[in-house]
Amino acid sequence: MKTGLLLLDAAALGRIIQNYARAKQLRSGKQLHSQLIVSGNPQATFINNHLINMYSKCGCMEFALSLFDEIPHRNGVSWTALIAGFCQNFRFLDAVHAFYDMWADGEGLNQFVFSSVVKAGTGLGWFGFGKQVHCLAVKYGFSSELFVGSNLADMYSGNGEMVDAFRIFEEIPSKDEVCWTAMIDGYSKNEDFAEALLVFKKMGGQGVIVDQHALSSALSACGGMKVCHFGMSLHAAIVKLGYELDIIVGNALTDMYVKVGELDCASKVYGVHPDCGNIVSCTSLIDGYVESNQVEKAFNVFMDFRRQNHQPNEFTFSSLVKASASQAALELGTQLHAQVLKSNFAFDPVVSAVLLDMYGKCGLIDNSIQVFCEIEKPTEFTWNSLLYVFGQHGLGDDVIRTFERMMSRGVKPTDVTFVSLLTGCSHSGLVDKGLDYFYSMDRVYGIVPKAEHYSCVIHLLGRAGKLNEAEQFIKSMPFQPNAHGWCSFLWACKSHGDGKRGKKAADALFQLEPENSGTHILLSNIYAMNQQWENVRTVRRTMRDDNLKKLPGYSWVEFGKKTHVFGAANWSHPQQKDIYQKLDNLLEQIKAAGYVPDTDSLPVQMDINTKEIMLHHHSERIAIAFALLNMPPAKPIIVKKNLRVCVDCHSAIKLISQVVGRKIIVRDNSRFHHFDGGSCSCRDYW
Repeated sequence: MKTGLLLLDAAALGRIIQNYARAKQLRSGKQLHSQLIVSGNPQATFINNHLINMYSKCGCMEFALSLFDEIPHRNGVSWTALIAGFCQNFRFLDAVHAFYDMWADGEGLNQFVFSSVVKAGTGLGWFGFGKQVHCLAVKYGFSSELFVGSNLADMYSGNGEMVDAFRIFEEIPSKDEVCWTAMIDGYSKNEDFAEALLVFKKMGGQGVIVDQHALSSALSACGGMKVCHFGMSLHAAIVKLGYELDIIVGNALTDMYVKVGELDCASKVYGVHPDCGNIVSCTSLIDGYVESNQVEKAFNVFMDFRRQNHQPNEFTFSSLVKASASQAALELGTQLHAQVLKSNFAFDPVVSAVLLDMYGKCGLIDNSIQVFCEIEKPTEFTWNSLLYVFGQHGLGDDVIRTFERMMSRGVKPTDVTFVSLLTGCSHSGLVDKGLDYFYSMDRVYGIVPKAEHYSCVIHLLGRAGKLNEAEQFIKSMPFQPNAHGWCSFLWACKSHGDGKRGKKAADALFQLEPENSGTHILLSNIYAMNQQWENVRTVRRTMRDDNLKKLPGYSWVEFGKKTHVFGAANWSHPQQKDIYQKLDNLLEQIKAAGYVPDTDSLPVQMDINTKEIMLHHHSERIAIAFALLNMPPAKPIIVKKNLRVCVDCHSAIKLISQVVGRKIIVRDNSRFHHFDGGSCSCRDYW
């Protein structure tokens, strides 16, 4: 640093320090400060204030605080620079303490101090403190100042108090783009998307410059409302304004297109951006593909992202593990688990919850328990995931024990908790216990039961054969059952051969889901069980007239990094001949062990031999035959099926597990069955 610079007047030095602060040139700023100290001349408070600001903006708050303490004649600007610096460096508690010290020192408060301290209170989550500062700002006449008002509006909107936020916003005489954006963002975050877009339109009408932040907040509102046409209009404006390559806008655009279901558009936006390694856009796109069941595309995006040597975050892993769970893709899930461990995200509450869920949906409940046991402090997410896994596997006693442990740890239950509790009780026949939990929801835990809880109770009563109680429960409900509730009741009527109640449930379902062929099939089966063949023909005729087709049953097995899918008919596979031969061998073995085909489980008019052949060729048995041909004995056989396992197949698979000495896990569209040594984990209650 040349000594000549020290001959400059204070204003010129101040401008130089300001430039260093803006450019974050800490080294140059320190050199200038050193020259000022070495010169021996006393430093003016004016220069010291600029230096405090420079150190703050460069992230060196210890230097700023040390310099502040050495100033012999501090003024309001000195305090303001220090408090603002603490806020800029997220040292919100220090900012509040400095504010109190300034006030106690008798220094006059100004709008910039109020702006910073409101921001500090928001950062600390001290809403009560923020309201006190608001009162003080009103007293000093600064509440309508632009920066103070903007931060106050942001504070109120962050706490869901949008009426107060809007009132403060309206009181600001000259609003800038930051102020308008704060309101748009506030409405959007509080899910008042229509109001957010209305404020955005007003902003444009007022002639205020629309920047990338306002556009991003408006795009978020479009995604929340699922209004694609307005979002596309914003996209056109973004291109026109030159913000298309802005990272913040690119993230918001991708997310908006994902939320409105335009995944091709989202992919194009993601691909156009030069920084395709942007983790926010990548995760948003992956999540969109996962939610739309396009799992392969989700993993393609992930692999491209990794090929660019970018690192995924906990949200990326959560989406991908969730995709593995939905497909019950165990090999893929275990590979992701390894990457989660390598990336140190295994203890993230959301990631651990989806890992636990993934193993559960793949049938490996012991792995789910292991993941849970490795979590030091389980959150409500992980507790609920474990409850859900136990519930789906029909382990009612484990569900209850886990819930009691959860309560003893002081974890508050949620509505999701009770869905898992009721499901577990239903699958295990714990009717009284399930009813106790249902009626305790509102009375003990303050949770108002929702439609899904009522559906669980209908399922609980119907499965236990208490059809009269289920019907009375439906009549006592504060609203009509949803489709899931009526379907549970219809299935119970089919299981117990109650045609009259079944017709009533089917009629309700016809109103709710007229295009669901499953309702017709169940009603037809009820008629067939009661030998009402004319009614069966009427239902089938209605299906033909309405062009409704029965959903074909199929099962699949994961092996050799591939998913092998099998149907009851019209399927092909390189090993088809060997599979049928294995299937016939299994039939001979289980017949020798006492298997007798339950032809009554196939409610159609045909001869017994044809029925036996049809049952023998059900897709889950074909999948098991394939697995026995290819999988090593140490590996569990896990079969997934899109429909419910029939009674005959359930009996046959129990015996197959006995004669081949293998554990077989079958996941149907209702629950899990663990077959081992001739018995099933459901204890034949399903």
